[in-house]
Amino acid sequence: MRVISGTAKGHRLVAPRGDRIRPALDQVKEAIFNILFDIEGLRVLDLYAGSGSVGIEALSRGAAEALFVEEWEKAVEAIHRNLAHTKLAARARVMKSTVEKAIPALARRKLSFDLIFVDPPYLKEMVNRTLEMLSESTLVAEGARVVVEHHPKEPVGDIPGLALTDNRKYGQTLITFLRAGKRGEFEENPKS
Repeated sequence: MRVISGTAKGHRLVAPRGDRIRPALDQVKEAIFNILFDIEGLRVLDLYAGSGSVGIEALSRGAAEALFVEEWEKAVEAIHRNLAHTKLAARARVMKSTVEKAIPALARRKLSFDLIFVDPPYLKEMVNRTLEMLSESTLVAEGARVVVEHHPKEPVGDIPGLALTDNRKYGQTLITFLRAGKRGEFEENPKS
């Protein structure tokens, strides 16, 4: 696992051993960022951050700042190590918390993000619940993009305020891209 492009290109990243996290494959990361294209200056939220590889890739490619949310202590340590190794720690914050507690806590601080990564554990019925929490919060800036990495057997449903713009399948991983509109702009998500 490595940083694919940008200022930290080629840096190897660490991840804790075990099956509690599933680091994004380089092929999947590269596909995500090829589709996103320009992320210069964006504020990034990386939920279920694991080793932090996706948020770190965003920072390396020019995102202004990133906030990583992860509950497992060993993964939090890995994120800190990876940020230090890539020299991106100055533009990053790490929050040790469950996503369910982090979303309302961050909303109370009046934070909002332009790009949000959601990568919950597979087949735990957390995908749509997390997206609903996000859509009901103030964390999703107008026009923000939300990228969800999930199992194909757990599809993204219709989420108020978020429109499906694309999805791609890589083995047992489905990447779904959503865009936030103004409150009430999207009656329902288009199917593709």
